[in-house]
Amino acid sequence: MPRLAANLSMMFNEVPFIDRFARAAACGFKGVEIQFPYDWSPQDLAAQLYDNNLQLALFNMMPGNWQAGERGLACIPGRENEFENGIETVLGYAEALDCHQVHMMAGIPGREISPQLAHDTFIQNLKTAARICREKDVTVLIEPINLRDMPGYFLNTQAQALNLIALADETNIALQMDLYHCQITEGDLARRLRDNIGRIAHIQIAGPPDRQEPDHGEVNYPYLFNLIDKLGYQGWIGCEYRPARSTEAGLGWAAQYLSAGYNHESLYSRTPSK
Repeated sequence: MPRLAANLSMMFNEVPFIDRFARAAACGFKGVEIQFPYDWSPQDLAAQLYDNNLQLALFNMMPGNWQAGERGLACIPGRENEFENGIETVLGYAEALDCHQVHMMAGIPGREISPQLAHDTFIQNLKTAARICREKDVTVLIEPINLRDMPGYFLNTQAQALNLIALADETNIALQMDLYHCQITEGDLARRLRDNIGRIAHIQIAGPPDRQEPDHGEVNYPYLFNLIDKLGYQGWIGCEYRPARSTEAGLGWAAQYLSAGYNHESLYSRTPSK
């Protein structure tokens, strides 16, 4: 049975962000993910998680200047100190929110940066992040993103991601596989899941081509959910999509999974933040 986590940055946007935790819990979600939590205090977010009996599955590391078009710093030479300094803030949130997985966004290197330099910078920053995060029992995830949604993004394919993980050679690095991005860039989702399931720590879903509900689009998600179960995957499946209407109105596809209860137990013990 898929363990669905609501992406609160994209779902339940009919209400202010801080109210989305209760909305997700009311719909039967036991887990949530957040793209960027940094506009809210970790104490306020921890209270929402605790009050609504929710586990935070994942959030993104600091992306640089998002408004200026930056989408991560990991492959950008000359920004290494800024990247490393941001890890302290990331781990502060991870500890307060009892979250043991963070996504390290790769970035958009631009034409002035050679592919080899971007590659080497990414590897070094990935190793740095992994070594610092290991002290707090946090796993660093990297995610291929399609170039239609994010032109110029450094990391695009599963094979590229797995090669980078192998080159970094740290024990707390894993693959974040977004089936929406993978379908647009590569397809062949079932085979890629079979081949890579042992390296995948987080899965995300949306319906291609419009990134709406998973039952709207070209991917047969019930088939993939059954396959994921057969492969023994125990992690979260993040619902990172833009609802076509209100979030609740579009959750029919998930009703059988959310109402099942599936005896959720937190992956980690959780106590309210002081």
